[in-house]
Amino acid sequence: MPRLACPEEPRVTLHLVQRGRARSACFSCAGDRTAYLQALCECAESERCAVHAYALMGNHVHLLFTAARANGAARLMPVIAARYARHLASAYGHAEALWEQPYDATPVHARRHLLATMRYIEENPVRAGLAAHPGAYRWSSYRANALGEEDALITPHAHYYSLGRSPHERRTAYAALFARAGERITPVSRRPSGPLSPRARSRS
Repeated sequence: MPRLACPEEPRVTLHLVQRGRARSACFSCAGDRTAYLQALCECAESERCAVHAYALMGNHVHLLFTAARANGAARLMPVIAARYARHLASAYGHAEALWEQPYDATPVHARRHLLATMRYIEENPVRAGLAAHPGAYRWSSYRANALGEEDALITPHAHYYSLGRSPHERRTAYAALFARAGERITPVSRRPSGPLSPRARSRS
């Protein structure tokens, strides 16, 4: 069951964090992350969930999305997990459950809170020492939201649209949020997440 601060009502934006079991690695390589994003894109469309921001870390995932129907996260996360599990089974013969069952989901309402949450999600790779700048990390939504890079997964939130009248104005204003917060980001030297080794698979 999810850990929620409020019921999963329709059209409420949620910041969701799902972690690998025993904090084990969820992704071994670019192919794994690509497979997860493909599953997320297809499942979000079928479950009528608009994704506004994401970051794929080594042993957990951050998502910010709005579901058109009630219980959006409860609908979305199992189908993503099942789709990604098929990839792991095909690629590695991995048959055990990968994700912790209780995901964390927190509602996000206010404009300031939503923009801060987007920034928090897309700064995660920098805080983890995986990149020097959010734009240098391939596996997040920063390049779409701040640089205008094409990303079929991303649906801008109404609060993001309020940043400017044109796409250029919105991207510039959004990137400025990171510039103001930049001095508070301290990259940490950490080992990159390892592959889904047999031992890690056995714990997952």
